[in-house]
Amino acid sequence: MSYTIPAQTHIGHVHLKVTDLDKALSFYKDLLGFEITQRYGDSAVFISAGGYHHHIGLNTWHSKNAGPAPVRAAGLYHVAIVYPTRKDLAQIFKRLNDAGYPLTGASDHGVSEAIYLNDPDGNGVELYWDRPKEEWPTNTEGKLWMGTSALDIDGLLTELA
Repeated sequence: MSYTIPAQTHIGHVHLKVTDLDKALSFYKDLLGFEITQRYGDSAVFISAGGYHHHIGLNTWHSKNAGPAPVRAAGLYHVAIVYPTRKDLAQIFKRLNDAGYPLTGASDHGVSEAIYLNDPDGNGVELYWDRPKEEWPTNTEGKLWMGTSALDIDGLLTELA
């Protein structure tokens, strides 16, 4: 029997294992700008954008003072955080650049523009904005086409002018 998930379904939150809550919060709260909505002592914290109960959970329940997860193993590849506008993506790019925070990549996927980095525990993080759906590229059969090309950083930064 076939089943299709309802179109209104969305990912509610991601919960990450981290080694040190304070280091994780310096990245997610102080650098990226998320707000703390709930803290459970020194073992867990929930953070959000815009007052939602939580977009990201961070915990040390099984990972306190442990090393990062192996790169060449099954697990989370990255968490993707969607910014509402291209200007918002340009602002966070500039913030990261001004802070000297290392990026692992920057791509134009046709449907979106993205910057990639790792949090202090090596968890992959994608920061991106979606182009309007009517601008999404299609192939010769009219099907959605996504690719990977270099992000035009200079063009992105013109949003801040």
